Amino acid sequence: MNDRTDSPLVEVHDLVKHFPIRSGILGRTRGQLRAVDGVSLEVRRGETVALVGESGCGKSTTARLILRLLKPTAGRVTFDGQDTAALDRAGLMGFRRRAQIIFQDPYGSLNPRMTVGGMLREALHVHGLARGRDAGRRIAELLEAVGLHSDDAGRYPHEFSGGQRQRIGIARALAVEPEFVVADEPVSALDVSVQAQVLNLLADLRERFRLTYLFITHDLSVVRHIADRVAVMYLGRIVELNACESLFENPLHPYTRALLSAVPAVDAGRRPQRIVLSGDSTLAARTRRRTIGAAAWHPTWRAARRATTRVRDLGIWGFGDSGIQGVGNWNAGNPWNPWYRGGGESRIPGIHGFHGCLGFLDKAVTPRLA
Repeated sequence: MNDRTDSPLVEVHDLVKHFPIRSGILGRTRGQLRAVDGVSLEVRRGETVALVGESGCGKSTTARLILRLLKPTAGRVTFDGQDTAALDRAGLMGFRRRAQIIFQDPYGSLNPRMTVGGMLREALHVHGLARGRDAGRRIAELLEAVGLHSDDAGRYPHEFSGGQRQRIGIARALAVEPEFVVADEPVSALDVSVQAQVLNLLADLRERFRLTYLFITHDLSVVRHIADRVAVMYLGRIVELNACESLFENPLHPYTRALLSAVPAVDAGRRPQRIVLSGDSTLAARTRRRTIGAAAWHPTWRAARRATTRVRDLGIWGFGDSGIQGVGNWNAGNPWNPWYRGGGESRIPGIHGFHGCLGFLDKAVTPRLA
């Protein structure tokens, strides 16, 4: 069995990544696209944390920042207690061995000019793990571990199906014996039957090699089968973090409810009412407007920013093992109205009249154009 402990292997503190928006002939910077806007997260040893959200919300950018494939604008990432930004060349090489990634595209992530054996052998050579016959034996073991045959080492990527290519990508990630693996939508490009095979493979490998996963996906239907905890990301921020079953049974944030309502249900009688999100998350970052349900983002984005600060200062938005703490009573008044300030009972002791605060916060995170 996989040893799950409470000690965090990966800790992310207020991670921020802004990309410049350039225009004109001279390419002058007109603003900043806030791809990741204050993400805090921890991944404990031996667990699988799923990072979910729609396309363009910043999931993959967050993963690349954690792996130091991108340099953050602000914030800090620690791996096993060590700040990754402070690593020198030798330290970074050791970190690369302990933390690996499975890319989303099972074909684009493989070198078409190299055989499968050549790609795996290269990883072993770079980290000084095996050479010669030892490397050959290790390659055969890796291929068999992911459900391929040892004879496949002499073939090229174009000779395999999509599911087989993804298995090769998994074998390459495991070649250096990592502790932490980022799976960046590893099954999104595969058909349903192959998805199940790859998900079962990832679960088996976690138990066999004592791995820790950060599983990135926009499909909640696959999360329930593999994740211990789920972090819901929306427009560069994590809006809800909870244990997997608790999140599915009692989603607290309206955006989480919208995601869950989009999951197909076999039983039509148990199918939740669909909450339709209109607009595009990347476009919203530039136009400062996005619609959730029947309510639109408030056009006064500076006021929205100030209100977000007020909500945070009141301590309404806090994370723990039980997810978002202190969510107001969504049954009172209109939770979709960002300006609602009704009175009544609140789940936060001593704080009243903030039933619409988290709904407002959902809208306040939209203005991302500095």
